[in-house]
Amino acid sequence: MSSSTESYVATAKTALTAVASVAAVGMLARSVVQDYMPEEVNQFICHGFRSFFSYLSFQMTAVIEEFVGFEHNEVFEAAETYLATKISNSTKRIKVNKLEKQSNYSVTVERDQEVIDTFDGVKLSWILVCHHVDKKDFRNPRDLNSTLKSEVRRYELSFPKKFKNMVLETYLPFVVKQAALMKQKNKTLKIFTLDSYNSVEWTSVTLDHPSTFRTLAMDPEAKKNLEEDLDRFLQRKSYYGRVGKAWKRGYLLYGPPGTGKSSLIAAIANHLNFDIYDLDLTSVKNNADLRRLLMSTANRSILVVEDIDCSIEFKDRTITTDQEDDGPTVTLSGLLNFVDGLWSSCGNERIIVFTTNYKEKLDPALLRPGRMDMQIHMSYCSPDAFKVLASNYLEIEEHMLFEEIEELIREVEVTPAEVAEQLMRNDSVDKILQGLIVFLKAKKSENDYAKAQNQ
Repeated sequence: MSSSTESYVATAKTALTAVASVAAVGMLARSVVQDYMPEEVNQFICHGFRSFFSYLSFQMTAVIEEFVGFEHNEVFEAAETYLATKISNSTKRIKVNKLEKQSNYSVTVERDQEVIDTFDGVKLSWILVCHHVDKKDFRNPRDLNSTLKSEVRRYELSFPKKFKNMVLETYLPFVVKQAALMKQKNKTLKIFTLDSYNSVEWTSVTLDHPSTFRTLAMDPEAKKNLEEDLDRFLQRKSYYGRVGKAWKRGYLLYGPPGTGKSSLIAAIANHLNFDIYDLDLTSVKNNADLRRLLMSTANRSILVVEDIDCSIEFKDRTITTDQEDDGPTVTLSGLLNFVDGLWSSCGNERIIVFTTNYKEKLDPALLRPGRMDMQIHMSYCSPDAFKVLASNYLEIEEHMLFEEIEELIREVEVTPAEVAEQLMRNDSVDKILQGLIVFLKAKKSENDYAKAQNQ
């Protein structure tokens, strides 16, 4: 063994001996403090030790809670998505999910598992920490159904102290941006509805509706205007902030049953890649529950209230409580406060859609600009809409019977749903179109007879 090697070994032994001595002294001191010192002195000395070693540490930990109040923490959600791509072979436990409609498996970090990331040469450590709160009055926004035990989650991000500014100003914004791109690329659309056992909690299923703007049987000009309005809305984040408005858009779809209102909502969701929250107001007990439900909807989503004229009677614009009445106490003012009141600023990039068969029954307060930005009339089937249906169902663009059919459609009030039903009655295109002509003529006779009886 060379002299330099002997010197290195001797130095290492000396260092280890010193560390062992310090540890022994520390344990002895701790034992003496715990056994012989008053409790106040004990706590003061322990606090001093913790502060001293914390000061000497070169590491800093950023705590990222899942919720800020009742709102989702954007950084937590981003980390959950981003870290799925950073799981290594050294990770011992992972969570794996796959919905029936998904083509790929969804992998996320399991609790207490460390995930290492490197950014600009800096090593960063992530750990998902979970604990339960056993408290009757504790309400976790993610676990509203449980009032006895709720799980609280947070990520702890550790990194060298000297890179604090880099982490806050560069790394975390990078994580949020990357996660947003990944979510949008791999997103499986969902439709949320109220839980049948708990009216203040959403439950979801995969949205697999095939409707698109190309397949919609509606007025071409109205369809074009709506599509352009939606695209413009997506690009206007800075505009809404500059003018001081919440980044949302309201649409009223009105017209007879069977004119395609539900299909249009599905087409909007597919076009924007937004989830749908289908709100049944008759299942909501009061304004407080309504506000909690609306607050728990995610950004980049569509809130739908169908048949608003039938779903609930908005007779009073103030909150009233009738102890003898067990019916809903949701008020118009409670709903409007989320549509464009103070609560409307809670969340971004949201679409609100109301549907009705009878626009004239709605309170004018619901229809003014700023609440319903566009009112879209879903009319009876037109010749242009018929051609879209023929292309969808029969895969034809022209036929010698089209002229007669289009002339009848101009004279008869028939819905796209009724025409679509006729187009599914046979495998022969000629027989289908001949049957449609018979149906339209019968419909015209019925309408003429009804008009004559009313005169």
